[in-house]
Order: sequence, then C-alpha cells, then structure tokens
Amino acid sequence: MNYLIAGLGNIGDEYDHTRHNIGFMILDALAKASNIGFEDKRYGFVGELKVKGQTLILLKPSTYMNLSGNAVRYWMQKKKIELDHLLVVNDDVALPLGALRMKPSGSEGGHNGLRSITSCLGTNQYARLRFGIGHDFPRGAEADYVLGRFPEKESELLEQRIKQADDMIVSFCLAGVQYTMNQYNNK
Repeated sequence: MNYLIAGLGNIGDEYDHTRHNIGFMILDALAKASNIGFEDKRYGFVGELKVKGQTLILLKPSTYMNLSGNAVRYWMQKKKIELDHLLVVNDDVALPLGALRMKPSGSEGGHNGLRSITSCLGTNQYARLRFGIGHDFPRGAEADYVLGRFPEKESELLEQRIKQADDMIVSFCLAGVQYTMNQYNNK
C-alpha cells in the first residue's frame, strides 16, 4: 500500500529551521534515520521509504506553504493514493511547544497550507499531524513568530518531539489513525 506523507513548509534557506517549517524538519529526520534522501521532482522534494510492506512517499512541497494543495493533489493522483492514506504534517500555534496531535480530519484552524490542501482536494477529510510551536508572541506578530527560527534552548525538546512525530507517522501507516491517536495523543 502507498501512503503520502506531506510535511508542510517553505523552500529556501531563509526558511530553514523556522517554526513554520516543522513539517519539513520532521520528514528530514525520518529520511535521515531511514538512510533515504529526497529528489527534486515536480511540485516538491520526494523520498520513498519502505516499512513492513508499506511504501511511504515523503513529500516536501516546493510550492510554498500557501499553495501546498497543488503538490499534494498532484502526488496523490500520480501515485494513486486514497484519501485515507494521506497524512499532512504541519505546525500549529494553538498547541504548546512540542505537543503532538493526530486527527482524522478537521478544520484548517487558520493554517494557509491546510486551507490550500482542503481547497484543492475539495474536502477536509484527511488526516493531519499537528506539531505545537507555541504562541509566545505579541498581538499582531504571528507572521514574524511562525517565520522565526526555534531558539537554541529548545533544540533538545525539538529533537525528542520530532522523533515522537516520526514514530506517529510510521504508526499511522502500519496501524491506522485511530490506533495512533489512542497511543500518542496527549502523551
């Protein structure tokens, strides 16, 4: 079975290791731990990971966050991915730093990447793994915060929580969204 794991972020050095790019960071860590790389392909950087008979297609869209839906739709069609085999990994300012929440569907919560995916797919009935980046910013400064880099003092926590997110991705593909939610959410 094929699964599409779309980690959201923005391409370019100026966005490396920013809060908004946590989706890219999570997929980079999974690829590194699995000794696979990404190839620059249409609409994104793509890697394939085999886990217990499942094929995980890792996608880092090159369309920028606000147009992520174009890349997700293209790769779902190209690889014939069913909607219930799509997992989107994104940052979330509504969650405390490092909190991880998997959901089988839901609203976009003001996230432009999710809004683009929902628009392109015509539904919000796809799984997502939300990674909390906190909300320690003054009113009106959200854009600067999400496009800012994680401070060095948060690196140890990030490393641990990124590893947990990678475990959740694998669990999603092997055991499904409900099992993964029961095992990992709120832990």
